[in-house]
Amino acid sequence: MNWYLKVLKQYADFSGRARRKEYWMFFLFNMIISYSITLLSVFLEVPSLAIVSTLYSIAVLIPAIAVGVRRMHDVGKSGWFLLIPIYNLILACTDSDPGPNKWGQNPKEVGNDSVIDSIGTE
Repeated sequence: MNWYLKVLKQYADFSGRARRKEYWMFFLFNMIISYSITLLSVFLEVPSLAIVSTLYSIAVLIPAIAVGVRRMHDVGKSGWFLLIPIYNLILACTDSDPGPNKWGQNPKEVGNDSVIDSIGTE
């Protein structure tokens, strides 16, 4: 959950790099939350929850694009590669470029896990 919160704290930050773990944990929690709201709407037969689901999807659209762009940067590609349907999935699953690239230091080498641990203790 800390990875999800990290992405939300970097709401519209399109610069830098994002690890695979950061990207996929955000994706996982985003899907869990979206489907949970939708299932509650269906099972409880509360149509207003469908509106909540739509509002949630709109609210996380920018952070989802931002973490995707940062993920593309981590593998050494421009954020525009996010628009290429199958290739972006391959890149999202690819390991990061070792060492720094033109978008910054490799987040694995910076000690990013200690930053995540400190987010959870705030």
